[in-house]
Amino acid sequence: MGVALKGNTRTNATKSEAKQLRRQGKVPGVVYGKTTDSLTVVLERKELVPLLRSHPNAVIDLNIEGVGKRPVLISGVQRDSLSQDVIHIDFHQINMNEPVKATVAVEIVGEAAGVKEGGILQVETAQLDVRCLPSDLPDSVQVDVSNLGIGENILVSDLKLPENVEVKTEAQDVVVTVLQPQKEVEETTADEPAAEAEPAAEEAAESKE
Repeated sequence: MGVALKGNTRTNATKSEAKQLRRQGKVPGVVYGKTTDSLTVVLERKELVPLLRSHPNAVIDLNIEGVGKRPVLISGVQRDSLSQDVIHIDFHQINMNEPVKATVAVEIVGEAAGVKEGGILQVETAQLDVRCLPSDLPDSVQVDVSNLGIGENILVSDLKLPENVEVKTEAQDVVVTVLQPQKEVEETTADEPAAEAEPAAEEAAESKE
């Protein structure tokens, strides 16, 4: 089962109508599909925004009044450049019996051993591209970093996903790494000029002789 969301059809899909809807706390959108005509819809912002925060990549059971339920994935979100409020959303209607390409969030689990030693945890890949049946689409992929030391990393190829979920992200991409402590890096950088100055001083002394 997907995440439930209600919507209504729009009969007047103009810019002025869209602005009026936004003032009323609603978000205009479009549902696209390979085998169906596109459908303009409108949704309640108070219902849509929490869904975008908690399940942005989930299969959504979009219940459109007068049309019925349609299984969809979010394919695009348009936000205001200043306020970052959602001003438009695109849905892609899917067939539950056909594999889909989607993105899945990476969820970091545990505290890295390297972080306990002063290292800095850095996530390099926050989302994975996957291909699977809609019913097999995971909410997220957990990555346990408990045993990760300073200078170590976890690659996409190291992740364990269900057999029926195919990862499309490059296998050698780094998912998460633990960097050296910032203070240690700064001290190393500061020491380098002094080390380079020694040979120069020796050469100057030899030339005087």
